Amino acid sequence: MQVVSEGQMVLAGDRMNILAVMDRSDTEGLSLVVDREGLIEALGFDEDIREKYKDFGFDEVIDATDKCIIPGLVDAHTHAVWAGDRVHEFALKLAGASYLDIHKAGGGIHFTVNHVTAAAEESLYCDFKKYAKRMLSAGTTLLECKSGYGLTLDPELKMLRVLTRAKLDPLLDLAISSTYCAAHAVPKGKTAAAAADDIITNQLPHIKQLLDRKQLLLDNIDVFCERDVFDVEQTRQILTAGQAMGLNANFHGEELTCLHSAEMAAEIKATAVSHLEEVSAEGVKKMAEAGTIGILLPTTAFMLRLTPPPARDMISGGMAVALGSDFNPNAHCFAMPIVMHLACVLMKMTMAEALVAATINSAAALRLSDKHGSLEVGKLGNMLILDAPRWEHLIYQLGGHNDVISHVIVNGRVVDKK
Repeated sequence: MQVVSEGQMVLAGDRMNILAVMDRSDTEGLSLVVDREGLIEALGFDEDIREKYKDFGFDEVIDATDKCIIPGLVDAHTHAVWAGDRVHEFALKLAGASYLDIHKAGGGIHFTVNHVTAAAEESLYCDFKKYAKRMLSAGTTLLECKSGYGLTLDPELKMLRVLTRAKLDPLLDLAISSTYCAAHAVPKGKTAAAAADDIITNQLPHIKQLLDRKQLLLDNIDVFCERDVFDVEQTRQILTAGQAMGLNANFHGEELTCLHSAEMAAEIKATAVSHLEEVSAEGVKKMAEAGTIGILLPTTAFMLRLTPPPARDMISGGMAVALGSDFNPNAHCFAMPIVMHLACVLMKMTMAEALVAATINSAAALRLSDKHGSLEVGKLGNMLILDAPRWEHLIYQLGGHNDVISHVIVNGRVVDKK
């Protein structure tokens, strides 16, 4: 299962249902070759590959007879650097408390901010590695991860240092796209306007200096655009300030309230918007026209008992849809196969659409689909071998991914084997 085979960087609308598949013939199987740089060098029928490489040796040969191979999964939205679980809040939500009820009472993001601020950087890093390894075992080979539990400069920098260290760690086997998200909530004692001003005039210039010195590595900028958090104009100002530094605008929008931030996203050519449970029809239209990708988070809608985002309207309207786990203390899910299952059941996506959304489109939402998200010559050799007669078993077997995935391969190396 290549997903795409002609260099497409993203699939939008009805094209999300069209998968590029290489099938074995009645008499011959398929082979895939990854070079020592970790890039896919060739794929084709066994006989052709044997002839092409008859004078070469291989460091490792894996027999995947009667198995399926798909690209490594891409998780386009996580908050995987945190301290202090919120299991007590899960009980509150089960009793009827809303997300905003908990947030206004000092829980939610602010609870985690207090714990992250107090936590040692080394502790945060060790926890992040533990989470990342569990995600890798569940098939994720590229992970987006945000700061946003610091809010003010010093704890935000602590989180960004954790992510920079993770990106450079040769022992951490999955790739990371890092996101600055100080505008995740309004710090206690500040107004949203003051917080936005601090981000634009103080935090971002400081971060730019560190980026210029190669002391931080950073890819994206995010804002939680929501009622009683940051409004559309404040969100626009923060995102465009980040864009001016070369960061991709990739933000939370239209989750609990329709503020028409999707239309603003299209205006500033944002790379992606996450959540979109309350997006308007006009917002869908504008995002489709602008090529702004919608990152849908079915675990969050499920756990918060929200109306799921209108995935069918988005796809029929020509949008590109991606998927993320939204792993955080509020939505504790490591496994993209579960996210894909929920996308099909709750949001009425087809299994083909879910696979596209969790591979090439999630990579595109991070501007990394030139190297991730499909099995094509020249791309990274990131793939999953599935011990199943059809790739759909990865979605169909809810919670069974640890048995379905026999190998996780990153840059041509087996990094997890069941």
